[in-house]
Amino acid sequence: MSVEPHSTAALHTEGHFVIPSTGKKRLSLKLGFSFFLFGLINNVLYVIILSAALDLVPPSTPKGIIAFCNIAPALIVKLGWPYFLKGRIRYARRIVACCTLSFIGMLVVAFHESLYSRLLGICLASFSSGLGEMTFLQLSTTYSRSVGGRSVGYFASGTGAAGIVGAFMWWELRGLGVSTGVGISAVLPFVLPLAYFFLLPRPAAFMHQSSSTSYTLVPADDLETEIDDDLSAQDDVESRVEPKVTVRLSAADKWRLVKPMLLKYMLPLFCVYTLEYTINQGVAPTLLFPVPSHGLLSKIIHSTRDYYPLWQLVYQTTVFFSRSSISLGLKTLPAHLLPAPAIIQFAILLLLVFESAVGLLPEDREAGSIFLVFILISIEGVCGGLAYVNVFYCINQEQPDPASTHNPDVIKQEREFKIGSIGFADSSGILLASILAVPTEMELCRAQVTRGKYLCQGL
Repeated sequence: MSVEPHSTAALHTEGHFVIPSTGKKRLSLKLGFSFFLFGLINNVLYVIILSAALDLVPPSTPKGIIAFCNIAPALIVKLGWPYFLKGRIRYARRIVACCTLSFIGMLVVAFHESLYSRLLGICLASFSSGLGEMTFLQLSTTYSRSVGGRSVGYFASGTGAAGIVGAFMWWELRGLGVSTGVGISAVLPFVLPLAYFFLLPRPAAFMHQSSSTSYTLVPADDLETEIDDDLSAQDDVESRVEPKVTVRLSAADKWRLVKPMLLKYMLPLFCVYTLEYTINQGVAPTLLFPVPSHGLLSKIIHSTRDYYPLWQLVYQTTVFFSRSSISLGLKTLPAHLLPAPAIIQFAILLLLVFESAVGLLPEDREAGSIFLVFILISIEGVCGGLAYVNVFYCINQEQPDPASTHNPDVIKQEREFKIGSIGFADSSGILLASILAVPTEMELCRAQVTRGKYLCQGL
């Protein structure tokens, strides 16, 4: 396809490539804020439920059961939906459905005191969260690769912010009780359809900027990317005016797309999430120390029950900063370094298990032990966030299969499928971790009691 002289790919000035700038900043801000809100609201209820685990179940119930019900339905969605859904994605319907399911689920958790009713409500919210995450990541592929990459970065930043907001919200709301605290959070999902319908710029809006009369200089090195984006946008428009032909990926097509991603993307993501959620749900509840009587910690820690939400807050804060790395303009991890976060987290898991079971520092140096746990959980959060944002960014930026480049509809569905199918890896890792967390927490508590430390029995 040729590029017209007045298009984005036509103007050059002394080694620079000229692209339009009028309205571009405003569109980029709206795009970034929209995807940030999608990540924030879609994940915040998930974090609130995890942070409230101690308050949602009786003391004798392992907190891992909350993690299990909070991820199993999401895993079912991510495993089934991309592989069995055929044809185009109806984003508006999905987003409205996610909002409705989350609202109902949180109301069930808020106003039913029985354990089984609360677990049912958590399952509904989990189903919605899993469908929402997959939907918004797929939505990023409807834009050109440069715009879609930024969308993934902002979405990941929003999911990271959800950790801080969710943990902080429950830290503040838990004093109101489960019914009031969870009930207040139930209104948050309504932000999703509002952002989608009234804030998010459509993909065509970025292509229309090519007709602007004001221009910005861009280094010539970016020429190839910009031309690719311009052609993608033109192909998208042409596919709308041509007669519609139903395009559906077959099971063989989907397996062909998944196979090269198994070791490259899915395995590192699976390992990262298995390790970090084993730490968060199985080890962190046992990282308990006497209540400090003086110093800064005494103003934060008022009972042994405060340690668990504190560790969650530390973890979520570091996850936010690492998931925001792309939106902050930092370089992405090279593909060959994607397994590195999992290796580091494995070492952290071993150290925290040892600290919980026997103590890394003498018992008379509890402040040092608390600081050590703080550092290790911070590194754990950084590794988890970097793994998430870099894997999904890499998938978003992958070039289409040469065999399908002749058909824009096939390219579109392949991009949507690939980024949607990868979520199975992190959700299955979390599910495995929730299963491992139950015996891990029980055995670590038993080890503490054996050495005369009974704090875990008082939660």
